[in-house]
Amino acid sequence: MHELAIAQGIIGIVDGEAQKNGFRRVLEIRLKMGEFSGLVPDCLREFFPIAAAGSPAEGAQLLIETLPARFQCRDCGYEGDADRKNACCPQCRSAAIRMISGREFYVDSLKVE
Repeated sequence: MHELAIAQGIIGIVDGEAQKNGFRRVLEIRLKMGEFSGLVPDCLREFFPIAAAGSPAEGAQLLIETLPARFQCRDCGYEGDADRKNACCPQCRSAAIRMISGREFYVDSLKVE
């Protein structure tokens, strides 16, 4: 249910940009969402029209790009995807890996008129 609060936050960003840049209508909102962001894209799409009602984003298309997680091995320095089944580095098989991206969530761009 926190997707409604996230959708309201997106509308807050849109409203702020509309005030700064003088546009009245948003046609498209592009979001970047890490696969481990904790958000459910379908839920966000469901709540977005509720949050957007009466705002410049009412009727806007919401485009969500999911960003894959990337990991770094602390032992060999490898960066990329990890062996998720075994939670280890695919190069050296070390379990000393950490996620370096995949939790992000942000408004990437707005298409306005």
